[in-house]
Amino acid sequence: MGNDTMNRPELVELIASKNELSKSAANRVLDTLIETIQNTVKKGEAVQLIGFGTFKASKRAARTGKNPATGAAIKIPASTVPKFVAGAKFKAVVDPKAAKRKAAK
Repeated sequence: MGNDTMNRPELVELIASKNELSKSAANRVLDTLIETIQNTVKKGEAVQLIGFGTFKASKRAARTGKNPATGAAIKIPASTVPKFVAGAKFKAVVDPKAAKRKAAK
């Protein structure tokens, strides 16, 4: 990975190599995972992966905003958006110092 973002082909290759799968099998596994999470959250249910995080739907209330070009007030309708909340283990892997600070309290 020469840049700061892992893309799908790189992820598929990593899954395949770590699990002795063909790239096509790893791609199908990834497709199934993503599709399952999307369909479950779409139904209003959460997907909780202990240690990683929780995928869920979050309601946004209707509100008034501003058109950045004109400054005019606009009505922004209510919506449902996907939300991911990182789990404690994931947070600790990303920022071990924060995990240590939290444990010291």
